[in-house]
Amino acid sequence: MTDWTPDPSDKASAGNTGHDASTPGTGRASSRKPSIGALLNQITEQFSRLVRAELESFKKELTTKLTRSGIGIGMFAAAGVLALYGLGFLLYSITAALSLALPLWASALIVAGSLFLICGILAFVGKKQLDQGTPPAPTETIASVKQDINAVKEGLS
Repeated sequence: MTDWTPDPSDKASAGNTGHDASTPGTGRASSRKPSIGALLNQITEQFSRLVRAELESFKKELTTKLTRSGIGIGMFAAAGVLALYGLGFLLYSITAALSLALPLWASALIVAGSLFLICGILAFVGKKQLDQGTPPAPTETIASVKQDINAVKEGLS
């Protein structure tokens, strides 16, 4: 067996891969086994590399998804704005159609009154929904956890 010193810049020959380093030119494996410290160092390096790679993958995936979500939100906003314009034209059309049978002021008053009636109904239903959702604490879950804690206390007694 020949004396061989590993090149510090070559991690493979320094025993950092977990495989026995082969003697240059002979193809024979060195009988030196890496120390526990070297193995632990290798594990931490590989774990760090794995975590960095996973974080990079996470960042890339999240960036892609957030970009697509942003584009989707922008398109929904544009659709909402156009829908409001469409609603305005629809209301104008209803007013114009009613003005064929009634004076213009009466048809405009009927359309406006209908809108306020719809707004009142929506506000009433929305208020009921809000009342059912407050307080925003998960009361059922809190009660269940308290029950579990009491059961554990009784079991320990």
